Amino acid sequence: MSAKIFLDLPGGVKMPVLGFGTWQSGDEKESKAVLNAALEAGYRHIDTAYAYNNEKFIGDVLKEWFASGKLKREDVFITTKLPMYGVHPDRVEFFMKKSLQNLQLDYVDLYLVHFPVGVKYDERTGRPALNEKNRRIAEGKTDHEGIWKKMEEQVKAGRTKTIGLSNYNIAQIETVLKYATIKPANLQVELHVYLQQRQLVDVCHKNGITVVAFSPLGSPGYNKFLKQMGRNEKQLPDILGDPVVAKISKKYLKTPAQIVLRFLIQQGISCIPKTISEKRLKENIAVFDFALDDGDIKELLNLDIGEEARIRNFSIFEGLDEHPDFPLKT
Repeated sequence: MSAKIFLDLPGGVKMPVLGFGTWQSGDEKESKAVLNAALEAGYRHIDTAYAYNNEKFIGDVLKEWFASGKLKREDVFITTKLPMYGVHPDRVEFFMKKSLQNLQLDYVDLYLVHFPVGVKYDERTGRPALNEKNRRIAEGKTDHEGIWKKMEEQVKAGRTKTIGLSNYNIAQIETVLKYATIKPANLQVELHVYLQQRQLVDVCHKNGITVVAFSPLGSPGYNKFLKQMGRNEKQLPDILGDPVVAKISKKYLKTPAQIVLRFLIQQGISCIPKTISEKRLKENIAVFDFALDDGDIKELLNLDIGEEARIRNFSIFEGLDEHPDFPLKT
């Protein structure tokens, strides 16, 4: 089965199916070094978010590449996201403009609502407001219509070419579709061979919504993040060590990472793996010179565990799971 190199978004926008994720990309020096390496390796789809605190570093690197003539702005697809403390109609445009300022760009290619639950914003600190227990303070029920109308305004103003959602469930997507005059172009969610979310993907594809998989390799570095946040480590799924994946990787003389990325790409799903290893950067993007056969696809489909395999359940944001718009099963 062949796989597309690009996914088509509204307005003739083309999103490279294999992108580079930048969540947890480290300090300024590391962030810039790994992004330069990714661009050198051929990545032209860069995923970031206001909440990642790395937009400025990314903007600095892109500015250098544009100034040198090695790349033009239209050569690169840039995604960023409205933070949870921007999930309010009054703050969408404010954070859109802040992201563009950080990235030193006139527009992004895709702007996503990062999470369907909003938290209060502290204008003094420029960060989420916290209560006496040092927890984020949730806004009331999410105004999905009001927020989406403000997202549409960003397209009309030329600040982003397309808009979409992240971490939304089926019911929430259907709610947005009722209000939308500009339909969501994309949904970004956790997807990998152990958490395939086929019903969610089917609903998106039937409605012309592309899907991007974050943590497509199972997020091997997630415990590092939990440790930084002062949280207990958790048992992570060993997707790259799975015997079925290992068997198929030997068959094609490809790495386990290449197999699981190719699996998603052949289903029309974009992937944004993240690594700081230059070797793995090059390996992860080298997935277009082979195709998994139907038997391999069937074996990988059978690896689906479901919700038990979810890595990013957002439990680090204590109390948000009680919010009526919390998107995950609890």
